Amino acid sequence: MVSPLPARLPVLAVLRDGDFRGLWYVGSLFEFARRTEMLALSWLILQLTDSYFQLALVLVFNNLPRPVLSLFTGLIADRFDRRLILGIAQGVNTAAAAAILGVMLWDFEFIRPWHIYLVIFLQGAIKAVEDPSRRTAILDIVGPNRLVSALSLDVISNTAGKMIGPLLGGILLATVDFQGAYVFVVSVHLINLALISRLRIPKAQGTPREEPVWKSLAVGIRYAMGSRELLGMLYVTVIMNALAFPMQQFVPAVGRDHLGVGVGLVGVLVAADGVGQLAAAGALALSRNQLNRGRIFVLGSLLVLAMVILFAWSPWYTLSFLFLSIAGLGQAGFGTMQSAITMLAAPPEMRGRMMGVLSECIGIGTILGTLEIGIVASAVSIPWALSVNALVGLFLVVPVLALSSLVGRSPEERPVALADD
Repeated sequence: MVSPLPARLPVLAVLRDGDFRGLWYVGSLFEFARRTEMLALSWLILQLTDSYFQLALVLVFNNLPRPVLSLFTGLIADRFDRRLILGIAQGVNTAAAAAILGVMLWDFEFIRPWHIYLVIFLQGAIKAVEDPSRRTAILDIVGPNRLVSALSLDVISNTAGKMIGPLLGGILLATVDFQGAYVFVVSVHLINLALISRLRIPKAQGTPREEPVWKSLAVGIRYAMGSRELLGMLYVTVIMNALAFPMQQFVPAVGRDHLGVGVGLVGVLVAADGVGQLAAAGALALSRNQLNRGRIFVLGSLLVLAMVILFAWSPWYTLSFLFLSIAGLGQAGFGTMQSAITMLAAPPEMRGRMMGVLSECIGIGTILGTLEIGIVASAVSIPWALSVNALVGLFLVVPVLALSSLVGRSPEERPVALADD
């Protein structure tokens, strides 16, 4: 007799799928290495420049490729072999990390801020290429009935990388310095490259290759603009990436300059929101998927914005850690449902393009918001820059409750029967 447990807990059936597990491992290692590298390079910029604005530029350059590439990488995910796309992206990632390690070992004093921005720019380009292919592959492997569980597991692995990466990065920087940290990062990239070569990903159900590129892009954009659910989600995405999430880039500066801690405790603080994200993503993974996706998405956004304001003015390290952890609860709901809304509200042949449109909005919001916060923080202070932006974000998100179908029950959100396969 087959146990009914997988039917009651879709997450268990998802984890039994070897193809999903392989893709999950690849995404986990990618995020783990990326977060370790981001902390190392952000701390290096602070050490080299002692400038809040130049610290902001790390996140700006990391997202600069998104507006240029995302629509095209979404279309590529709809048309081409996604395992090959992931392999090429990871190969470039490995080469870029190896190059910066080589410079560090050759002559550390040779490193200039523009070297760091170049590596961060390449990392952002790789992320823009990797995301649509990997996330649409998740849906094709697990199917729509278990997508929320699969994406929740993806959030869990990303969050684990977001937590462990900075924690380990802080320890490595405090003990073996930048060169040792980068030896570790390059090793993780090489392991991930080997794992990608063993992936099995279904063929994309995308547009015919003979269709003109510009026509395919235009069709995708028109579809997104014609859906109240997608349009509301994209609007909130721009707001959150402009006014809330850039806060994470300034956590090292807050830890060093306002809380008075060293790089080890800075790494712990950077990882703090992952505590809440793991808890919330775990709860979503155990759900039966019959959830109001838009409501969780919007409420998660409001929770993050409120916690950013409290974090900005927190005078104590422990309290700052708590506020970031609570913000992580909202981030898990936001991130999981953002991808679920994007893919389930679009037909199969447009999923890659919808992920590309989403990535475009993330990139534009992050670039503009981070630049603005960096300028205000340099002119006034980090607490004022973070809190005023988050307060504006709260006022801008509230209209979505009335004007969008996100918090209601959209046609795409009607419950579906759970299946075993």
